[in-house]
Amino acid sequence: MARWGLPFALLALILAWAVMLLFGAMEFDRGLLILLYAGTYPRLADSARVVTELGGVTVLLAVALYGAAILILRREYWAAGMLLGITLSGRMLVSLQKDWTARIRPDAQGQLVPVENFAFPSGHAANATIVWLCLALLLPQTERSRQIAVWAGAWIAIAVGATRVMLGVHWPSDVIGGWAFGLFWTLVCLRLSGQLDLEGTPAPLPHSAPKGDQT
Repeated sequence: MARWGLPFALLALILAWAVMLLFGAMEFDRGLLILLYAGTYPRLADSARVVTELGGVTVLLAVALYGAAILILRREYWAAGMLLGITLSGRMLVSLQKDWTARIRPDAQGQLVPVENFAFPSGHAANATIVWLCLALLLPQTERSRQIAVWAGAWIAIAVGATRVMLGVHWPSDVIGGWAFGLFWTLVCLRLSGQLDLEGTPAPLPHSAPKGDQT
């Protein structure tokens, strides 16, 4: 059964995305938005505005280009191209989903940062998941550093998504849908590129010594 861990995970992510699309922006969503909204807490709102930029287009494209440059300097050209390809294709697919679903955002009077497009899925949540996890899987040069990087990337994506609700620009279901799509797209692309096996286990790092050879 472990061999099919990744396919089952992908199926679960598709299901989560669909549930958030079909049942989002309803009473439970509204209640959770009110609970997490930071509009009456100026310092918390200011902190959320800073953290949310870690999922913005400027920061994400900058770190993706920086990561690709490092990989190119290490002559890992396939990984560099893959990082940029996943980043750009993921962003495009998020935009297409927004136009297709056309979900209206929460009340504009409560929005604490400017927004322009539709709500579902959250682009900040999806794109932060894609970029930070791709960087975490492709850049580290030891297994230990990759494990730490994956945890850090996951928490950044979680924090970015949470700020979108705190700032009143997304329904919680938008954010969950964004996380689900971002993780789905990252896993699919890395699997197709040979970076993950069917269990979802990352491929051995090219810098690592083979097992049994510790010299």
